[in-house]
Amino acid sequence: MSSVADRLWDLIDPYVGAEGIELDDVEVLGGGKIIRITVDGDEPVGVDRIAELSRGIGRMLDAEDIIQSSYTLEVSSPGLERKLTRPRHYEKSIDRLVKIKTFREIEGTKIHEGALVAADDTSATIDLGESSRTISYGDISSARTVFVWEKGPKTTTDA
Repeated sequence: MSSVADRLWDLIDPYVGAEGIELDDVEVLGGGKIIRITVDGDEPVGVDRIAELSRGIGRMLDAEDIIQSSYTLEVSSPGLERKLTRPRHYEKSIDRLVKIKTFREIEGTKIHEGALVAADDTSATIDLGESSRTISYGDISSARTVFVWEKGPKTTTDA
């Protein structure tokens, strides 16, 4: 399915770019039954904007007939916790907390969590507190940012 995803990327990227939005990811799931498009922007992409983009992308997909069967189109923004699948996802997430799972143990573990401090075309480096660890993208089975919910101060109301 990756060739379908690549074809979809080539079709959709110029359209969302012309709309001032960045194409973040294209996933083809369930044997082509689900097309998941993730878009991002310098500012948060709101629900109305996503609905507009969804309609436009849907018209393009229908006109190009890349997907031969019925499918569900999902268009969304990355959200608070985002999957990291491309080098630029890592680069955009520098200084954020990340959780990386690797195919093999690296320094005794397959789970690596810390602040992402660097990323390039081949690897990402996380700060583990007392040390840092650079992990090659080829060793990563999955990665995502981690949102930490901060408890706010309790407020009381006097009646």
